[in-house]
Amino acid sequence: MRSSFSLFSFPTTSSTKFSAGQITRSSALSCALISLFINGEALAQDKLTKELGGSWLPSTSEYQQVQAQGRSQFVVDVENDSLLMNKDDGFYTSGIHLILNKTLRMPSQSISYGWHFGQDLYTASDIKLKPEQISPVDHPYAGWIYMGVFRELQNSDGSGLRLGLDVGCLGPCAGGEWTQTNLHQALNQPLPQAWRTQLRQEWGMVLNAELAPARWSWMPEMDLGSRFKLRAGNIFTDAKAELVWRYGRLNARREDQASFVFARTELRASAYNATLQGGYFNQQSLSMHPRRVIPELEIGYQYRGEVWGFYASVLRRGSEIKELSNAKAAQNFAKLQFVYALK
Repeated sequence: MRSSFSLFSFPTTSSTKFSAGQITRSSALSCALISLFINGEALAQDKLTKELGGSWLPSTSEYQQVQAQGRSQFVVDVENDSLLMNKDDGFYTSGIHLILNKTLRMPSQSISYGWHFGQDLYTASDIKLKPEQISPVDHPYAGWIYMGVFRELQNSDGSGLRLGLDVGCLGPCAGGEWTQTNLHQALNQPLPQAWRTQLRQEWGMVLNAELAPARWSWMPEMDLGSRFKLRAGNIFTDAKAELVWRYGRLNARREDQASFVFARTELRASAYNATLQGGYFNQQSLSMHPRRVIPELEIGYQYRGEVWGFYASVLRRGSEIKELSNAKAAQNFAKLQFVYALK
């Protein structure tokens, strides 16, 4: 404060005299220093943006910068058909996902690095069916457990790119029988009867990428976004396209504060799905055939505060089995997500 004060204070003793030119030059210098002080942080951020945001690909220096200066976020994500309270339990029956990432926010974009852990469970259309009662064209029992790493770039116009790699195991190693049996015992729900028929074990690797163009904004409280996703590996190989409509207090980037309702529609083209067909390198003879194009609809609400976030939605996914119509094999489940961001 003392050094700044001296720029604006002039001694008033009779021995001190200033010419008009000296005062003009002093005022100009003061204004220049004030401008540099005020804009210094913005200039530094712009430089950081150029250094880190110039590439769509991850780098060691970028990762180190995000780890050193980024803000940590922890996410718990649960998907389950039992959350609908309709006593249906089958097909995609449970998904539990834990996500930890660090995000470095800059003026025009955010860069995130993180890892996640997930366990997804699939069963026949009704878990109460015994093995001999299950139709040959019903969904097989399957579990997929995995860990993954990812890097995501978000721009303030809604565009972005996400790259990731998941490594895990399909089959008994996924622990699906243990998880579902113990959870249902704790909740006093019917126990699954046919996990011994689950698909054979295979280790898996899945590369994934997501690309989002800029959002279309109709008004400050409403917009429309799109996203294109690709997965490639011996567990999943597919491509997805989605549209998301949002209305309310919107956020430009995911970590921004927001409160809005949304509707998302997705169309997936599936080339391989090991949870239906068995592992790619461990061929199994199954009577059912996978449907190649699967629609999905999600409606929900999302809240994001400075520290806490909440996400709730219901989803309807079309039949993934060619021999079964949507009336018989559409999947209905709910999703709950809780977010905690460290200060």
